[in-house]
Amino acid sequence: MTDKHPTDQVIPRAITAPPTAATPTAPLVPAAPVASVSEPLALWNRNFRFFFTARTVARFGDGMVPVALAAGLLDTGHGASSVSFALGAWMVCFAGFVIVGGVLADRFTPRRMMVLADAMRLVATTVLAVVFVAGAPPLWLVYGLSAVNGLGAALFQPGVASMLPKVVPDVQRGNALLRVAESLTTMAGPAAAGALAGVGGPGTVFGVNAATFAVSGACLFLIRMAPMARTHGETLVAEIVGGWREFKARNWLWGVIAVWTVYGVTVLGPLTPLEAVVVTERHSSAVYGLMMTVNGAGNAVGGLIAMRARPRRPLFAGTFALFGVIANLLVLVYDVPLALLSAGFFVGGVAFAFWLVMWSTTVQTHVPTEALNRLHAYDVAGSLIMLAVGRALAGPVADAVGMKRVLVTGMVINVLVCAVLFAVPAIRGLRRTGELTE
Repeated sequence: MTDKHPTDQVIPRAITAPPTAATPTAPLVPAAPVASVSEPLALWNRNFRFFFTARTVARFGDGMVPVALAAGLLDTGHGASSVSFALGAWMVCFAGFVIVGGVLADRFTPRRMMVLADAMRLVATTVLAVVFVAGAPPLWLVYGLSAVNGLGAALFQPGVASMLPKVVPDVQRGNALLRVAESLTTMAGPAAAGALAGVGGPGTVFGVNAATFAVSGACLFLIRMAPMARTHGETLVAEIVGGWREFKARNWLWGVIAVWTVYGVTVLGPLTPLEAVVVTERHSSAVYGLMMTVNGAGNAVGGLIAMRARPRRPLFAGTFALFGVIANLLVLVYDVPLALLSAGFFVGGVAFAFWLVMWSTTVQTHVPTEALNRLHAYDVAGSLIMLAVGRALAGPVADAVGMKRVLVTGMVINVLVCAVLFAVPAIRGLRRTGELTE
């Protein structure tokens, strides 16, 4: 499941449908033991330090890309549409190949695919740095290199979910720490890119971005893990179909994702472009930037809360937290003072970050290791597509029916989505690893 400002983000593992002959499922063996809260130091083992560094540095670099593309393409005389097409090429390749990336991670191990992906992106981004330093590169080359980076991200992303349970003894605290770090780097990345673009130009930004992939790949390469069983004797298509069967066999998993498709199109997708328009028109672009910082701070606090909270039913607790997103919508419906606007963005950030940690931890501790990469890929692909659709439709629908009506409808749908999640026994009753459902 992805966040409002995606790239990474991010899926729900214990209740499954009864296995049938047509849809065999693996035993529900947790991907990693859940550590006691009294063992905080065990979290920072050698492998987790390398993994944490790789993810944090890479997320910092990801945040630089939109700024670098905008600076490079606009400064060389191309229009705003060229930036959209470059980012679109990245997104199309990512969404189109992430499921294949999940299959390859299950077959060749996620660490190897992640190192390969970082190597691909290092080469592509280095070429971007060189061509922008040299002058005005042709658009086809920029689009092609952006597509290669999107393909690299598709090969990288599935392993994020399955690697964490293997390098950390406490999956929830590991997810929460990553969420805090990613929130901070998501804010720092664009700011650093803007400063570098002003000093050294877009080539410098892409050069630093390439270095982040080098650091990420080196850290992942240094992780030492026990050999993993590989899939043999099945074609790529057969493994994709097998992943789909695993996906359908878990009522809570496909139930949440099905609800999330509606949520992405009607609430999360429209929220990002509409809040940009509303805050900028009522205040200024500087205030909008400040609100994004406040929302990022809320994300960090939500991650910190998730480090300590240990709900017995994590999806139930996460769903309850999602009501906080209404605060983000409500302050956009009315022209409220700046302090109240900040409070709404902050609460929305806390709520969504807490949900993401609960969801990611649930998936990583309830889906069998041999299927986790593929199931995570299904979730990421579906989430990104629905978010993209919601963002694309937000403007035209707001023009047709009014901004306020779209935002109020989003609030209503937010409540309905939470109600549906609460109403499904397989979702609300799903307990932490090792516990039975009601």
